[in-house]
Amino acid sequence: MFLKTVQQAKRFFKIVIGFTLLLLGVVMLVTPGPGWVAIGLGLALLAAEFVWARRLLDRIKEQGVKIKDSVFPSKK
Repeated sequence: MFLKTVQQAKRFFKIVIGFTLLLLGVVMLVTPGPGWVAIGLGLALLAAEFVWARRLLDRIKEQGVKIKDSVFPSKK
């Protein structure tokens, strides 16, 4: 019973910290600060608990790779 409670508490804090980082990241997009980094960290924490966060994180990673490839084309 104690182990289950500890796991639930960890899950709760992961979710709270993830949403907090996500919210702070959105705020930092319009104010000084590393907004995208905070959003990425928040989504990474939430992706452990929610499928929608995993999908969004994967989509952001794909877009980042596309942007990187367009800015720095590979030399083949």
